[in-house]
Amino acid sequence: MNKELTPEQIKEQKVYLEWGLTQKEYEYICDKLLGRLPNYTETGLFSVMWSEHCSYKKSKPVLKLFPNKNERVLQGPGEGAGIVDIGDNQAVVFKAESHNHPSAVEPYEGAATGVGGILRDIFSMGARPIASLDSLHFGEIDNARTKYLINEVVAGIGGYGNCMGIPTVAGEITFDDCYAGNPLVNAMSVGILDQSHIQKGQAKGIGNAVMYVGAKTGRDGIHGATFASADFADDKETQRSAVQVGDPFMEKLLMEACIELTNNHQDWLVGIQDMGAAGIVSSSCEMASKANSGMELNLDMVPQREEGMSAYEIMLSESQERMLLCVKKGHENDVKKLFEDYNLEAVVIGRVTEGHDYILHHKGEVVTNIPVSTLTDDILEEPSEERVPQRILDNKNKDAWVPQLSSAKETLEALLQQPTIASKKMFTETYDSQVRTSTVVGPGSDAGVIRIRGTKKALAMTTDGNGRFIYLNPEVGGKMAVLEAATNIISSGALPLAITDCLNYGDPNDPEIYWELHQSINGMAEACRTLDTPVISGNVSLYNENNGEAIYPTAMIGMVGLIKDVYRTVPSFVQNVGDKLYLVGKTGNDFNGSELQKLLNNKISGDLNDFDLEKVNSYLKNLLATMEQGLVSSSHDLSEGGLGVSLAEMVFGTDKGIKVSLDMKKELLFSETPGRLVVSVSKDNVAAFEEIMGEDITEIGEVQADHQLDITLTDDNFVAEVSELEKLWEEAIPCLMKSKD
Repeated sequence: MNKELTPEQIKEQKVYLEWGLTQKEYEYICDKLLGRLPNYTETGLFSVMWSEHCSYKKSKPVLKLFPNKNERVLQGPGEGAGIVDIGDNQAVVFKAESHNHPSAVEPYEGAATGVGGILRDIFSMGARPIASLDSLHFGEIDNARTKYLINEVVAGIGGYGNCMGIPTVAGEITFDDCYAGNPLVNAMSVGILDQSHIQKGQAKGIGNAVMYVGAKTGRDGIHGATFASADFADDKETQRSAVQVGDPFMEKLLMEACIELTNNHQDWLVGIQDMGAAGIVSSSCEMASKANSGMELNLDMVPQREEGMSAYEIMLSESQERMLLCVKKGHENDVKKLFEDYNLEAVVIGRVTEGHDYILHHKGEVVTNIPVSTLTDDILEEPSEERVPQRILDNKNKDAWVPQLSSAKETLEALLQQPTIASKKMFTETYDSQVRTSTVVGPGSDAGVIRIRGTKKALAMTTDGNGRFIYLNPEVGGKMAVLEAATNIISSGALPLAITDCLNYGDPNDPEIYWELHQSINGMAEACRTLDTPVISGNVSLYNENNGEAIYPTAMIGMVGLIKDVYRTVPSFVQNVGDKLYLVGKTGNDFNGSELQKLLNNKISGDLNDFDLEKVNSYLKNLLATMEQGLVSSSHDLSEGGLGVSLAEMVFGTDKGIKVSLDMKKELLFSETPGRLVVSVSKDNVAAFEEIMGEDITEIGEVQADHQLDITLTDDNFVAEVSELEKLWEEAIPCLMKSKD
């Protein structure tokens, strides 16, 4: 490779700006932290560790608003994943991550390595992954590039997850034009462990070994963290080298070896961490920082698959399927033998040292000698400016938009064909949702459900994110995002435990975007406190823009809930003819940001109505109590398309129908008021159900034998054949994917 620039040349040519450091940051590093100019390798280390993707320097002040503790939380933010107590000395481990920028450039590898990275976060904690989920947001489906992206992303997720033997049990796919140049690919993984097996990403104990395990290091993914902290360049070809390449078969071996180590040989191990964003530098200095230790590494010992790699390249590579271990002195050969049994390399590349210095050797030279804290803790944080967007101010004075419909039936038929609502079976069938044979409920329901082997318990899990609502009113939209996830979890009969998040926003240096981030976190934090669902892990993905145009501010909420008795899992589809149907919650004029508004106006606009979250939480708790008593036969939350779409979805895939009489006009059939569900209750359980739920429910009809959707409104009525509605719903996306652009 070319001769590296000297510290003086780096300063003169301002190479640090190309690598993502600002002028002020570079001067701060030189003048305040080091008292000298950093060399080529050191400048590279600072550029990735000070990137937003690794440091959260812009988002950290507002992330502090999230609650992250309650009596169940065993591990909150700061480790590879969060951990929650589920009783019987067991815990659930989960986290979500974004792989947006890589997936826009190389969609198959970007999505695949997103899955691989989040799985490593889970088993680095000592847990076995039991399920994967995703949240995908693309441009309009009639665009040729969108079709290419979605096919490749779905294939990447399925290809990696299926090879790993981890079922993909839930997720969401939405379509809006703002994501055309910058799709969102958020992956979530859930794992189970015995609490005695919990691990930490730490390197402590002077003289203990730092061991590299897994795949060899190549030049793929260099500056991936910096790439994820910047707007897209016009020419995506120049960014392909920042995208990692994955090998799921290598990861499968790595997972099994790590689980054997963490579960059976804890006395050998001090700490373990995934080499994710920023590769070796991130994992090593973070492990040292957490333990307030120093570290010395010999980069000549790092297994390399390419010749002539520089210290800079070795440290910044984001090659996949690699972990960093801190191993107790004297057990190095034990660990080496264990990994060799899985045909994996395990090499001592350094030691924990006294003091707090981070020292790197390469080819007989010291190429880095800086305090650990300069990379992890001393990052220059500057206050961000905030400004209310003009559209928000303008919307405050506008009358609420109310649609005018001529036919409820025709509107329902059109909504069922909207890409965000229509069946995603074409994509989800790519995923193996049944591998490991623990899946109780797979894709297509309100939440995925996985039974916990050897117990009566099960875990419900969901991902939910609607950027439209946060775009219109960040604070109310933030509350709605958390509530939507909780409603899906409760609809399955589970108690919401905690959340992980992916906060996908535009450029935080734009005062309006930072205001959106701040206000939406305010709303999410309020909802988390009210619902007692602390934020135990997460990810911030900023700079989601293409040619200066930001995506909708999209907060993806990943939530996990606990079902005490798996046999009390509540399905999303009607079960018994004659069961009574109830609407839970009240319906208002909530059309702004809705699928109906987009259908009729081809855009969204207006403000959102606030809602009484305490009230909603109260009746959701009561509803969960009825489910735990076995009073509810089925339940489905109301979201996109409102009550009309949910009623149709409850009979799809069944041989039954629904007959309801509603005290509302046809427009309200498609309102998207948050915190509502439809439930079915057998006649034997009606009295007990009504006594518990009180005035928070409205009886609207019953399940019938005729395979029809029979709806009576105050100003309209119709009978639709379920088979015809289901055909529209199922064929919409395949037809759009086949159509010429």
